[in-house]
Amino acid sequence: MKTYLKRWFIDGMSYLALGLFSSLIIGLIIETIGTQLKPYFDTSLFITIGQMAKTYTGAAVGVSVAYGLGASPLVIFSSAVTGMYGYELGGAAGTYLVALITSEIGRLYSGRTKIDILLTPLLTLIIGAVVAKLIGPFIARLMTGLGDFITFSTEQQPLLMGILVSAVFGLTLSSPISSAALALMLGIEGTAAAAATIGCCCHMIGFAVTSYGDNGIQGVIANGIGTSKIQIPNYLRNPFILVPPVIASIITAPLMTILWPMKNVAAGAGMGTSGFVGQIMTIRTMGTSVETWLQILVFHFILPAVISYSVYRLMKNAHIIKPGDQQIMTGERT
Repeated sequence: MKTYLKRWFIDGMSYLALGLFSSLIIGLIIETIGTQLKPYFDTSLFITIGQMAKTYTGAAVGVSVAYGLGASPLVIFSSAVTGMYGYELGGAAGTYLVALITSEIGRLYSGRTKIDILLTPLLTLIIGAVVAKLIGPFIARLMTGLGDFITFSTEQQPLLMGILVSAVFGLTLSSPISSAALALMLGIEGTAAAAATIGCCCHMIGFAVTSYGDNGIQGVIANGIGTSKIQIPNYLRNPFILVPPVIASIITAPLMTILWPMKNVAAGAGMGTSGFVGQIMTIRTMGTSVETWLQILVFHFILPAVISYSVYRLMKNAHIIKPGDQQIMTGERT
């Protein structure tokens, strides 16, 4: 059972995130760049590529999840079609479930007959279509409902929900589960998405500054622009290294929600500072005003760094965190 849980909720969602990044997220970035530069250059190609990438998100996610689950080539290729249908009816979560179910069932028939080249895509397309039709609309309603509830609750209770959303997404980012996939499946928006972004930023920037003594500038780049998931082996050995970024997230986000509210969209909510996607999506949502840039600087970088480092110093002086506790192992998967 543990093997299946790992396949479905860690491996599958990790590849779901890769598929989303390779299509929807990067498409939004390219389109945003094209839109911002349009007054100065002919960026129609950028805008077109970005829109196409968003259009074929279902295909990219279907293929990536099937590949990540070790499906046969014919199942993987057929998942481009079933993934599109699943995305149309159930969004990212619908595509994920369609690809997961067809990949697991495909192991029963793929490569087992001499007419595999006909049988495997035929069965995969039929099974995928049936699964999408049966569960896609329900999953879409469920995820939309949860996302709307989180968004609404954050608007009504900015202090409590700012703390909760930021903490959950920050910890998810630093776990084997994909925070980007979670945000996109839930479709959170507005201040809730901004709080989620801050939670992710706190973990990435937090680990970047607190691990500098162990890893140097390479660690700053790896944690701060790459992903804080590289700290998973370290916090399994010493869970206390999670305390500084967690405290930063539960302080910074409510300051934003109460004093200086920001907005974001689901595509940036679970990314933090990874490739600066969280910041690009914030600018796409809020515009390029000086106020937006100041908010990004304060809530995405300065406060996460200052609070995390302050807590880290206290814990280091108390010998709760020791030198080497956050050292990145060479060759560790990110």
